[in-house]
Amino acid sequence: MRMVDIIEKKRDNHFLTKEEVDFVIQGYTKGIIPDYQISALLMAIYFQGMTDEEAAFLTNAMLHSGDVIDLSKVEGVKVDKHSTGGVGDKTTLILGPLVASAGAKLAKLSGRGLGHTGGTLDKLESIEGCSIALSEEQFIKQVNDINIAVAGQTAELVPADKLLYALRDVTGTVNSIPLIASSIMSKKLASGADVICLDVKIGDGAFMKTIEDARTLSQLMVSIGNRMGKTVIAFITDMDQPLGLAVGNRLEVKEAIETLSGHGPKDLETLCVEIGSHMIFNAKKAKSVEEARIIAYDNLHNGKALAKWNEFIHAQGGHIASLDDFVKVKEIIPVKANQAGYISKIKALPVGLASCKLGGGRETKEDIIDPMVGVVLKKKIGDYVNVGDTLCEVYANKIASNEILEGLLEAYEIVTEVVKPGKIILETIL
Repeated sequence: MRMVDIIEKKRDNHFLTKEEVDFVIQGYTKGIIPDYQISALLMAIYFQGMTDEEAAFLTNAMLHSGDVIDLSKVEGVKVDKHSTGGVGDKTTLILGPLVASAGAKLAKLSGRGLGHTGGTLDKLESIEGCSIALSEEQFIKQVNDINIAVAGQTAELVPADKLLYALRDVTGTVNSIPLIASSIMSKKLASGADVICLDVKIGDGAFMKTIEDARTLSQLMVSIGNRMGKTVIAFITDMDQPLGLAVGNRLEVKEAIETLSGHGPKDLETLCVEIGSHMIFNAKKAKSVEEARIIAYDNLHNGKALAKWNEFIHAQGGHIASLDDFVKVKEIIPVKANQAGYISKIKALPVGLASCKLGGGRETKEDIIDPMVGVVLKKKIGDYVNVGDTLCEVYANKIASNEILEGLLEAYEIVTEVVKPGKIILETIL
């Protein structure tokens, strides 16, 4: 088998066999096939695409390029979720304790944030003492004991994805739906869960910009999971404004706790209840999605989800003395409206970038995050504002530049007509 023949085959839009895909991934992971040949194949895939079956072959080959987590010692159905990334996306912090409080087993390996989207691990590590470095034995025992554990991904998990993504990033082939799907699904499948819920963001602050692309990606990921014997549900969700109100590590942790206490923003609660209901139902902890939805909503308001959060954070060494002084910054700067009207849009990307520039995110993997800083929205889509009303507040430990403040002001689109907020969940794909 020759690599050049495989490149030419995909260039001419022919079907790649499982053996050919395995040959490519194994050869590249072992350093036998050079970057320039893989780059050529990636570009051929970018232009010619892949069938669902080819994408499943690619996912399977990447999945088995390294370790696969064995969760067979965890009792019951294992559930997991993945978000394609968004601004203010703290759903894991809420969904984990929520579904665990209903008896579902959540065993989750999470990643760090890079750029304008925050990472779950960064948010957890912003809590004093909280550790995400769990051994496999600790991880499994914690899930069996309290139904939830969240840890960092190991270097041995899907090494082919790390190699391919680095190459895609510098060859203009990131925006390929089969390559995106295989990257996401290989990591999720390697994590060992039986049920995977996918939150596919669409809009200004998301990777997917159109409903058509989000739908195609979602359908492909569901197909890949089903072909590999897993239950996969995808939710296409709105990211034309930040999720919830808080953007920034400790600010988002605080908002997650408020949501688990039954006092969270409506869009965030709605999203978590809906995704959580499918996780609870598929974990066989409810007889229907409707019954699971009632359980999820009730547990956010009766103290059960909050109690599970406290148990989870304590198990991983974390300690929060009080929310009153949990977020400490040198300055809180209001960004005020310069015109009156109804808010029609809040561009999520500038809000995420503002938090990043304040020190709340990374531009490179080596950057150190300031967990205290960020942005808190005071107005959302559909709200009416007068001139001088505060649109958002900037939490800063260093001078907030005019560029940051002006970028936040420009993120808000204000019109004279009444605006009705849209739905947070646009489609569900089973």
